[in-house]
Amino acid sequence: MNNTEIIEKIRQFMIEEFEVEEEKITPDANLKDTLGLDSLDYIDLVVVIESNFKFKVKPEDFVGIKTYEDFCNYVISRVNSKELV
Repeated sequence: MNNTEIIEKIRQFMIEEFEVEEEKITPDANLKDTLGLDSLDYIDLVVVIESNFKFKVKPEDFVGIKTYEDFCNYVISRVNSKELV
């Protein structure tokens, strides 16, 4: 799966699973403030990530993730590192 496919998959589940308005999804959109994700959404987000991208997420992984771009970069790096193993 290439980076563009990963980003598109993330965009799709943000719209479908979390009911985020498509026009709000921009690289600098804050996950909490702009996209409206709350602590329960983060739990659901972990489940969606693990089922869609087949890697385990640790809570500490989310410490530095603030924006949509941060989140996409995290998923891309994890998918790419998993494919190398």
